[in-house]
Amino acid sequence: MSQQDSLFFYDLETSGIYPDSARIMQFAGQRTDLDLNPTDEPINYLIKLSEDILPDPSAVLVHGITPQQTRLEGLSEAEFLDVFYRDIVKPNTTFVGFNNVRFDDEFIRYLNFRNLYDPYAWGYENNCSRWDILDVVRLTRALRPEGINWPIDQSGKSVNRLELLTKANNIEHLAAHDALSDVRATIALSRLIKEKQPKLYQYLFNLRKKDQAGKLVNSNQPFIYTSAHYPSAQFHTTAVAKIADHPDSSNVMVFDLRADPSPWMNKKAIELAEAWRYKEDRTEDEPLLPVKTMKLNRCPAIAPLSVIKDKATSKRLSLDLNVIDQHYQILMASQNAFAKELNLAVVILNNEQTKRQADRPRPVDVRLYDGFYSDSDRGKMKVLHQNETADKIRLFRQTFSDKRLKQITSLYLARNYQNELTSEERSGWDSYLNKRLLAGGSKSSLAYYFQKITKLMDEKKDNRSQLLLEDLKLYGESLIPSDISEDTVIDETVY
Repeated sequence: MSQQDSLFFYDLETSGIYPDSARIMQFAGQRTDLDLNPTDEPINYLIKLSEDILPDPSAVLVHGITPQQTRLEGLSEAEFLDVFYRDIVKPNTTFVGFNNVRFDDEFIRYLNFRNLYDPYAWGYENNCSRWDILDVVRLTRALRPEGINWPIDQSGKSVNRLELLTKANNIEHLAAHDALSDVRATIALSRLIKEKQPKLYQYLFNLRKKDQAGKLVNSNQPFIYTSAHYPSAQFHTTAVAKIADHPDSSNVMVFDLRADPSPWMNKKAIELAEAWRYKEDRTEDEPLLPVKTMKLNRCPAIAPLSVIKDKATSKRLSLDLNVIDQHYQILMASQNAFAKELNLAVVILNNEQTKRQADRPRPVDVRLYDGFYSDSDRGKMKVLHQNETADKIRLFRQTFSDKRLKQITSLYLARNYQNELTSEERSGWDSYLNKRLLAGGSKSSLAYYFQKITKLMDEKKDNRSQLLLEDLKLYGESLIPSDISEDTVIDETVY
């Protein structure tokens, strides 16, 4: 019997906000059928922090999980991935969460990357896919808000935080920022949208795969696009048109048709790059280029322009369809020339990023997006995890063609087979730990960690925060090498 289509709702609590350097501390999930009825028992695991990782104390204050708790009760990353591929990654599964595509999924990719698995296959092989309820919420609020209570903050700004949505709609949400509680709340919120706006829900579910999204994006017509990059005053929603395929990826570049394209059509690549470059202090005299890179593999929340059927929706979104059409005609009249300059602007910005990376060497753990693995290396990784042993890992380390894999294999061996390390391997691991934890100026260092704890202790006077911060301090002290005094670590310059 073939595996039935299912949704796997999941959520993470992490040691920080950056997927390339932070780690998963809690993973929780629930499988449902397509009608959102649970089909299996929920999954809930803590995952151990390895000794080379210091959690961001601010993150721990949010979810309350200490590194000591993960080390006492949790699985190692390698052990968790055994569970992940045995019980979670099943054919015809859609992985779904609340902001998972941009956050949780990235953590899962990096988890696979540093543990010698294909970082991407779990999300697409065997008819698997990914979906994100946050963008479903945003587009529903923008286009079909009827039947759902929508929260606003004290300033009157629309907000879409999970805990506020559940409160506004009387959905049980016992413990926000506990992964399993957030999973259950996300399922209940999904049921509400499916009940109140079934056509939109089903449309967006069908659109989760990039080939389906591509049909609308490549239709040579303007379309509706909802993204966090657009202002909340406009419900994060605008009308866009595709300009061109991205020159170095399968993504596309789209133009925000709220903006008049005329001022941009005759600009050269260097000017477009300057207007596209991120600047915190950008002034009104330095307008931001109204172009966004749309990633089709991130199940974008898009819809035909025809969904705006009444003046009320048009007014709510501040979208004048006549103006949108005028801007579209201007854009199309100069599309080819503009696309050519825009492609050159991408090259300029990519070269700048490459230079920055070359000037600042990066640890191998963060280099997921430096390139794809070859078919040969992916095949070897699958064989490696079959009856895995320390000696087998050492053997495979020599056979990988990707230089990243050679380095990752050494770290993987040290993190998972400490009792079987040779004296040379142990010495290398100790050197790596000392360099990482004692490096002055590094945000991964004990010095920075202790200073942040001290700062938070001065700011957070409630009993819960003080107890958590004291536990974090004790954890950091436990990682100080025996031949290094605590004063030596704390006195290092970190800024």
